[in-house]
Amino acid sequence: MATQASRVTVHLPTEIPEPRISRFLFADRRIAVLWLVVRVYVGYLWLKAAADKIGKAAWTGPQAGTGLAGFLQGAIGKTGGANPAVQGWYAAFLKDFVLHHTVVFSYMVAFGEAAVGVALILGVVTGVAAFFGCFMNMNYLLAGSTSVNPVMFVLGLFLVLAWRVAGYYGADRFILPALGTPWQPGAAFHRGAAAPATRMRPTA
Repeated sequence: MATQASRVTVHLPTEIPEPRISRFLFADRRIAVLWLVVRVYVGYLWLKAAADKIGKAAWTGPQAGTGLAGFLQGAIGKTGGANPAVQGWYAAFLKDFVLHHTVVFSYMVAFGEAAVGVALILGVVTGVAAFFGCFMNMNYLLAGSTSVNPVMFVLGLFLVLAWRVAGYYGADRFILPALGTPWQPGAAFHRGAAAPATRMRPTA
């Protein structure tokens, strides 16, 4: 009598284990002092950039938007040549949209830089602050502005990766346990969930 060979299903792992060095750098509180130094340094650079804009007439004063308009015009002018510093698609975005709303973007840039700087120095939702800092750095780089933007972008990216411990010596030491994450709510949400059950408990 013929026998039918049984099929064996082999389940391959879908998750690659995190290397120890990665856990140490981005999730170990013993390395938090390093991220404190990086965080404060990047935050200082953002505050310094914001200080050059906030209160200045061309950025947040009576002529708000003119400073940004000059920067944008310079960026749009860098699209020529065989190897342009600014890509055509980004220059079109600057010309067709941002140039028409320079006042709004001027305030957004100035106070956005200040908000990122303060959040990083104080360690308030460090990963989120670093992400928005990287976003601004990327836009400056796309606009052809190098300066310290590459360094700030790389350091900010590392802060995003180290979000669990980058703000340990800062406000995140208390904020993150309270807020938690989207996949694991913190203590504040647990207390909120428990409150209705306590009110519904019958009294003796």
